[in-house]
Order: sequence, then C-alpha cells, then structure tokens
Amino acid sequence: MSAHLLDAKLLTGRFISLERLSRAHLPELHRAIAHPAVFAGGYGGGPHGLPADLDTFVAFAEKYYQWESLPYAVRVVAGPHAGDLVGTSTLGDIDQPNEALHLGWTAYAPQVWGTAVNPETKLLMLGAAFDHGFGRVKIQADVLNSRSRAAILGIGAQFEGINRRVQRRADGSWRDTAVYSVLADEWPVVEAGLHKRLDGYLGKPVTYSDPRTPRSRVLPS
Repeated sequence: MSAHLLDAKLLTGRFISLERLSRAHLPELHRAIAHPAVFAGGYGGGPHGLPADLDTFVAFAEKYYQWESLPYAVRVVAGPHAGDLVGTSTLGDIDQPNEALHLGWTAYAPQVWGTAVNPETKLLMLGAAFDHGFGRVKIQADVLNSRSRAAILGIGAQFEGINRRVQRRADGSWRDTAVYSVLADEWPVVEAGLHKRLDGYLGKPVTYSDPRTPRSRVLPS
C-alpha cells in the first residue's frame, strides 16, 4: 500500500480532538504552551527560545511550525474544560515516495501532562498516518529531555539512536537528538497498548487549572 496525502479532517477521540492548526489559533496556543516548563525540555530551542509575549510567540510560530504540512491544534472534548485548546502536534517532513513522515513539534499545557491528552493525540495521529499508507513515523526529542523521551518509549516507539550535533538551541549550544520510530507492522501492538492506557482514564475527563486563567495565577503541575 503506497502512501497517499493526508487530509485535514477533524480527528476526534474520547478525550481530545485534533483540528488543523491555523494562525487564528495562536492566541489560544500561546496561553496553553508559552510556559517555562514547556520550553525547559528543549521545545522551540530550549529555555532561551521562550517567547516573551504574544507578538513574539506569533513570530516564533510562523517560523517554527510546518504550516504547509499538517499541524494540529489539540482540544479537550469532554468534562469541565471541553473546548479548551491545550496543545499542538504536527505530521510533517512528509516523504510520500518513501512512505515516511515525522510526528513532532508537540507541546501541551503543563496542566495536562500525565493525562489522556498525549496518548490519545498519538493514537489519532499515528492512526491517520498508517491509515494513509505510511510505513514509518519518526518521533524525536532533545537528548536532554528525559520526560519526553520516556513518554515516547511509553507509547511503544522503538529507540533508533542519537543524532549528534544536529541543530543549535536558542542559547547557542548544540542539540543532540534522540530518534525513535513506529513502523506500520508494529502499529497493531502499539495501537492496542494506547487503547489500553486510555481505558484507564474512562470516567475521568481531562481536568486541570484552566490555561485561560491569567499567567500569574497558573501553577505548572
């Protein structure tokens, strides 16, 4: 089965939905992810890449996200925070002839770390990729980001190795990148594992301190 282009249709699960990210989402996304805890792990170039305000975040987003590929906005669909935008992730670096792409540029509000948000986001995005005939999905993280690396392994991705000195962080230091992947023939096992994890959240809607609360009143979890 050869890969064919992904469409931008809404993907909806039990806890979150994924809609194509647009510039109109950026104020909501800024409120959700422009936190020191998010950038501390290497997102957007690391701590020194944290945008100072909304205008700076918009300028950052214009360059950082793969708008021509398939970036998603992540929204909660049930519970007291239904409708809140809590993060973003992208299917990018799409190599259709070689049936490969990269699931990355992922960040969530710290308030939803450890909830159903990440496993269901991965379930929906990986499912979309393999349903469209892709054979390999790469997922990667800054080698220093132990939290993200553990989360990638936790979904069942396989560790491939370290790409050394691949890009500069915002502070000028060089980033090594830990690379993982999921292959099409591994997907049934990974999919079953993600469903099992999500079953553990049934009856527990995603709850947190509302990211729309003014920054000074929000404490990262």
